Amino acid sequence: MPIESGEAIARIAKALKHKPGALLPILQEIQEQLGHIPSEAVPIVASELNLTRAEVHGVVSFYHDFRSEPPGRHVIRICQAESCQAMGSAVLTAFAKTHLGIDFHETTADAAFSLEPVYCLGNCACSPAMAVGKEVYGRMTPQRFQEVLQEVAGKSE
Repeated sequence: MPIESGEAIARIAKALKHKPGALLPILQEIQEQLGHIPSEAVPIVASELNLTRAEVHGVVSFYHDFRSEPPGRHVIRICQAESCQAMGSAVLTAFAKTHLGIDFHETTADAAFSLEPVYCLGNCACSPAMAVGKEVYGRMTPQRFQEVLQEVAGKSE
């Protein structure tokens, strides 16, 4: 871990440790600033909050929104909630996994895309839905999935 990351983690932990239920806000801020929660953050946060490393690691590993590895340049979230399931998200999910060659919580070898499940994007009227970054897309099909990925990849080049 670069020294700057360790310093950033310590600074975040010190700044937020007095909040009620400080562990979650600290972990959220670390992930916001670094893109993930590196394993080296666990002892720093544990020490600052007077917790065991196991307690901190348990929280990081319990919540699926926390990631211990850096995400791809584009995070794809496919809705798995009831409305999207009823409208074909299982087919979309299977296609996405095959097309990208990864499973949920994984990143493509070129670090371009990470794939995550989500349990509602608030776009139920246009199910199935997915998001790439902060952009939400509705009425997704495998063909539209490919088109969106080509568009997103083209913007980042």
